[in-house]
Amino acid sequence: MTPQETVERALALSKADDCVVIVDEGSTANLRFAGNTLTTNGVARSSQLTVISVTGRGVGVVSRSAVRPDQLADVVTAADLASHTAPPSEDARPLVAAAQSPGWDLPPESTSIGVFGEFAPALGEAFAVAETANRKLYGFAEHIVTSTFVGSSTGLRLRHDQPTGRLELNAKSPDMSRSAWTGVATKDFTDVDVSALNATLSRRLDWAKRRVALPAGRYETLIPPSAVADLMIYLYWSAGARDAADGRTVFSKPGGGTRVGESLTTSPVRLRSDPGAAGIECAPFVISHASGRERSVFDNGLPLPPTDWVRDGSLSALLQTRYSAELTGLPATPVIDNLIMSGPEGGRSLEDMVASTERGLLLTCLWYIREVDPQSLLLTGLTRDGVYLVENGEVVGEVNNFRFNESPVDLLGRFTEIGREGQTLPREWNDYFTRTIMPALRVPDFNMSTVSQAS
Repeated sequence: MTPQETVERALALSKADDCVVIVDEGSTANLRFAGNTLTTNGVARSSQLTVISVTGRGVGVVSRSAVRPDQLADVVTAADLASHTAPPSEDARPLVAAAQSPGWDLPPESTSIGVFGEFAPALGEAFAVAETANRKLYGFAEHIVTSTFVGSSTGLRLRHDQPTGRLELNAKSPDMSRSAWTGVATKDFTDVDVSALNATLSRRLDWAKRRVALPAGRYETLIPPSAVADLMIYLYWSAGARDAADGRTVFSKPGGGTRVGESLTTSPVRLRSDPGAAGIECAPFVISHASGRERSVFDNGLPLPPTDWVRDGSLSALLQTRYSAELTGLPATPVIDNLIMSGPEGGRSLEDMVASTERGLLLTCLWYIREVDPQSLLLTGLTRDGVYLVENGEVVGEVNNFRFNESPVDLLGRFTEIGREGQTLPREWNDYFTRTIMPALRVPDFNMSTVSQAS
């Protein structure tokens, strides 16, 4: 059966008052390499069916992988039964009205190993260059295409085809004492400049030939777009309206309510999501396989307009379902699968920011980021794969790694320069969130709380 036929048949089989059916058809292609040699490659396919049955205010949700046509009735029956026995759902709302996507009837899109047709030869050339220079390249390239079909008993028939690509590239010295990382997000690998990435890694390994030991402390620090993305994604994930209204987060107003409307920084920073943003396009409607504090199955198919989370430095929206919007009195602003941060026009490149630094640190990336205090959104984590000392506008060596303790909300109020934004790949969260456009930030007193032995 086609995904569309699965949706129609499941809806017809359901005896519940209302029903939503989601079919996800996915395909993946990947390359792995180590020591300047391709080690593995592979392709895989996946299929998932989610049936959401609604009886009264009770909801039953059943998800299964690789469901055969003869198993479909069992999945629907299980969801219907669960909806009859479920307690009333607090987020129960009328399902989204009928709408249909252009191309609903077309086959699902897919990927194959052919997506690396231009990338793989360029990677081979990079291996040869690295081998000649006595460097070793390691990494992973992955391309995923997921076609999602959402149908409901109200006549909703929506689809979205989502390509997701990422490349992580590590370079190491022969004795493994020096390591550098870079990565990019891409829709189809035709825009990946392997030669430029390889040159960047070469330069960073050369910087690391000189080692400088520094103690823990607060340093002027240049945070590159990849690390900014990791910090802002955590801020975004923590911006749930219900938790804020309940007094649980940094976005809670003392005495009750949320901080929407309050200034977070004097800089005209904008943090936003836009399903149509060029290069990082994502689903323009809600796709929710289960309900939670920031998601509701009843919102499936709800249109997602561009949303400002921070506008002109002030908090302008939090993650809202239709249910939580009624509780807070704010508009419904559901989760969107991309994130964009920008400052005033005329922001400089990271290279120009380095050139104007008298003395400070240049980070590569962050990892093992964990929350310490939700009330301030204090995070801790480690630097990785290169922290460099900048003196008089030049990188003069590599310093030791650190554990940091910082709040991304607090950083918004303390940075002294915001660079030019561009598409980037977060290091810590790229298994879950790849579609970001971020600037570099200059922070005058970034808290390197302890020295770390991590490499």
